[in-house]
Amino acid sequence: MAPLYARKALLGLLTPQANTTAEAEIALLLPPGHGLITARLTSDCPKVEDRLTDYFARIAPTAAQFANAPLTAIGFACTGASYLVGAAAEAQALAARQGVPVITAGQAIASALRALDAKTIAIASPYGPALTASAATYWTDQGFTITRIETIPEDRGAFHPIYAHAADKAETATRRLLDDPAGANAIVLLGTGLPTLPTLARHADSPRPVLSSNLCLAWAMTQAASTKTIDLHDWLRGDHWRARLADTLG
Repeated sequence: MAPLYARKALLGLLTPQANTTAEAEIALLLPPGHGLITARLTSDCPKVEDRLTDYFARIAPTAAQFANAPLTAIGFACTGASYLVGAAAEAQALAARQGVPVITAGQAIASALRALDAKTIAIASPYGPALTASAATYWTDQGFTITRIETIPEDRGAFHPIYAHAADKAETATRRLLDDPAGANAIVLLGTGLPTLPTLARHADSPRPVLSSNLCLAWAMTQAASTKTIDLHDWLRGDHWRARLADTLG
């Protein structure tokens, strides 16, 4: 018997301990009938790169917090970890797991880009130089050509240099990438901690699709729980989430 508030699918989300964005955005993005429960990825490592790889290494014990909840898919909402682990090692590690499918935000973005037949991408990165470089390697290793990288400066005075970004920073970076005459097939806003839904809603009709880590992950998790093909273009138009976002933002 399906849970009352998840009659179509119950999805699990693994999100970093200080991430204040992923849960909120993915909950808004999920279609009616899809429920969400969350477990926090935790680590005592002081260095951000070490924390990210620690999060990836601890996927299994973190997911064990869900116990025997009837999940149909689990999303790993930590794109930065994928960049450090690498696409090949990431796929190998997750393929070895049994039971409920685990989808990383990195894998979800790659699937979305392939669904759109996007060969060239422009990236907005909220990370520091080292992690941005790892992100670029991750995408080129998967066959995508990066035409431009727009860096969003980290906010060192806030509670977290990435998770405290204001939504207008994503909008500014997106406008710069959309104005780029190089014209990538798609624009990708990296980072599950970067607030992106207001920007995605503004550019829902853009001839060049604008994607985010959280939108792609929510779409991929929903697809994993469905026997039908979930049209990504519907998600980009936002018919099922834009009104809900407007109500949430007041």
